[in-house]
Amino acid sequence: MSASKHAEFIPLHIAVLTVSDTRNEDTDTSGKALVERLQQAGHLLAEKAIVKDDVYQLRAVVSKWIADPAIHVIISTGGTGFSQRDNTPEAISVLFDKAIEGFGEVFRHISYGEIGTSTVQSRAFAGMANQTLVFCVPGSTNACKTAWDKLIEEQLDATHKPCNFAPHLNLTDRCQSRG
Repeated sequence: MSASKHAEFIPLHIAVLTVSDTRNEDTDTSGKALVERLQQAGHLLAEKAIVKDDVYQLRAVVSKWIADPAIHVIISTGGTGFSQRDNTPEAISVLFDKAIEGFGEVFRHISYGEIGTSTVQSRAFAGMANQTLVFCVPGSTNACKTAWDKLIEEQLDATHKPCNFAPHLNLTDRCQSRG
């Protein structure tokens, strides 16, 4: 769906999830970078959490946020690699009503210019669940900056043309839920 000719910016409520067995609020540079960027863009931080890389803990947090009508977007960072502890795709993708295949493809294409063939080990992905956008990006701070700066920011901006994700979100009902 394309953006209207006179679309106005809509501040979205965005939750940030850091997936890590070792990071805390002081050492979570990736989560902090996402929070700074979303706020600089004019969006609102709805929730922020750090969760261990455990399939069931991840599903519990993301399921709760997906069910919250006041959260429009979830961005998770971490757990998208190939180590034994990287479980984000297995935990979250099953919650999607619809996958956004192009996100992972474009992210890896952009990352190729930054990290070369190592990008093939990225399992970055995105989808829609209960009219909530979910973006899952790698845990490095640089990967978070790349994802936000070169993909996510424009797609969350209702004024971006020829299209963006704002028309796919139930913004009227959801914005009223946060008061």
